[in-house]
Amino acid sequence: MHKIPKARTCLVYQCDRLIPYLTAWQWQKQLVEERKQAKREGQDLPDVLLLVEHSAVYTLGQGASLEFLKFSPEDPNIECHRIERGGEVTHHAIGQLVAYPILNLDHHQHDLHWYLRQLEEVIIQLLAGYGVTSQRIHGLTGVWIDNAGQKQKIAQVGIKVSQWITMHGFALNVCMDLSGFDRIVPCGITDCQVCNLNQFVPDIAFINVKEAIAQTFAKIFNLELQSRQFP
Repeated sequence: MHKIPKARTCLVYQCDRLIPYLTAWQWQKQLVEERKQAKREGQDLPDVLLLVEHSAVYTLGQGASLEFLKFSPEDPNIECHRIERGGEVTHHAIGQLVAYPILNLDHHQHDLHWYLRQLEEVIIQLLAGYGVTSQRIHGLTGVWIDNAGQKQKIAQVGIKVSQWITMHGFALNVCMDLSGFDRIVPCGITDCQVCNLNQFVPDIAFINVKEAIAQTFAKIFNLELQSRQFP
């Protein structure tokens, strides 16, 4: 009989206030370093899942091209950061649920493609729970919905993995102002259209999506969640 591995502990941090992008980024880096240090010392720290909401900000992957920006990255009125994840430019704003998993893949799988597909699967299963059918597109990351014959992106995925410790993650458009995407070529795809979950589930509650994401994430990655308060 196949033995189901014991669930790993995962600390889930979430709060009701907006978290500045730079605050979340710094905290991710700190959590990653703590886990690298623990590995060097032969110790094992729990996995972590940060569930946050940011005010309007743009992020560029480490190799992202500036040609996909429709504004100057020096514009003082637009927050924009180049970060160490893969992928092109994306946009975060109020009403978008952003998930940052800090996982030790030593205890999951040493396979980045597997990890990306698992993150997408979290979103696909979450949406299915709301009666919304979604899909992957071969050769691209993220999750898409066929809306009246048009492929629209509902979730963006971008990661960084160092010594098999993950950071960055995925963003699900729940009820955000999508006009912020007009300032970029999302993910470098010229005909990319974006959508919100509330277009398909009009009475959706953001807090319920947050809880459902945590539970779905725990199921996909075989984790036992422990809630924590943001500092």
